[in-house]
Amino acid sequence: MKKTIAVLGATGSIGIQTLNAVRTCLNNVNIDVLTGYKNIDRLAPLVDEFKPEKVWVPDKEAASKLNALVTHRCKVFTGDEELIACAAENNADIVINALVGRAGLAPTLAAISAGKDIALANKETLVTAGPLVINLARKKNVGITPIDSEHSAIWQCLQDNPQAVEKILLTASGGPFRTWSQKKITNARAEDALRHPNWKMGAKITIDSATLMNKGLELIEAMHLFNQPLENIEILVHPQSIIHSMVQYHDGSVIAQLGLPDMQLPILYALSAPKRVKNNFPRLDFTKCGDLTFEAPNIDKFPCLALAIQAAKTGGTLPAVMNYMNEWAVGEFLKNKIGFYDISSLIALAFRSYTVKPVKTLADIQDAEAWAAQFIKSLPSTKYEIHV
Repeated sequence: MKKTIAVLGATGSIGIQTLNAVRTCLNNVNIDVLTGYKNIDRLAPLVDEFKPEKVWVPDKEAASKLNALVTHRCKVFTGDEELIACAAENNADIVINALVGRAGLAPTLAAISAGKDIALANKETLVTAGPLVINLARKKNVGITPIDSEHSAIWQCLQDNPQAVEKILLTASGGPFRTWSQKKITNARAEDALRHPNWKMGAKITIDSATLMNKGLELIEAMHLFNQPLENIEILVHPQSIIHSMVQYHDGSVIAQLGLPDMQLPILYALSAPKRVKNNFPRLDFTKCGDLTFEAPNIDKFPCLALAIQAAKTGGTLPAVMNYMNEWAVGEFLKNKIGFYDISSLIALAFRSYTVKPVKTLADIQDAEAWAAQFIKSLPSTKYEIHV
């Protein structure tokens, strides 16, 4: 039976790998919607290849450029409201959310409201509004399947007996600065942080991996996805990125999901589960992968993880403020406007200034983000001498 999907964020790292998995492994999949952002040159050949019914780009200038590059004629939409509409008003069975950052929340809620199953790569959706998203999905009887390699691993390990979980073991590579001294990390620049030892990812998530904020975001996401309290999730640094995560059961057994660090594997499983699709992706060779090692994360060296744990414990609107501040600070770091540790310092400064509120509606999240935006405007514009 043919399956139809919508790909939000088609020109990013996850979007490109999703479309490659469709191209090489899933001949029973149609593409109904593609969205892209700035890289219209990358989007145009995808439109001609997959022939979607609808395409979204950010503005009329991008739409004009796209129309000049493609031969396939389809409806082209622009603007934030039409992105949300494209997520909901389509013929897709599954909406793949590979958008970056907080931009993924509103389209996800719209797609769920329309009864679409979600394959989720945008972790910020559950970080900022986990209870809203999960409750709406239950109300609409919509499935949310994870694309992140770690959450896919947990999901696969939970297939047989999800009620007998004692602990989730969430693995982290440790990022490019795992073996660096704190003094050396202080002077790290964006180009250093972008050299991830194992994974090829977009710039924002690569910086989050370097700060370990990514693992903090995944911790909060795992709490919502798998209905587990914070104390049931342990983070383990596993530098080889072969074991993608594990589940420990009440009897003491530990089940792990292993594989090469290749995002196409969890993408393929998210689109085909519970079936396993035969493919020609590289295989894990145990005689060559070497030792598999584990260590506890160094929270002193990577304070973003401590901040994420604080946000997870506190809940309410604090994760939304943290996420907004982190997105902005990572952007500043990528432009070499602030230092590596300024990312965590700025988030910590916001935490000290913010009064946490409960989350009842999307408006509560939006108010928290508006507060964070105003807080950023109040910061000194020259230099951030605020290390903590």
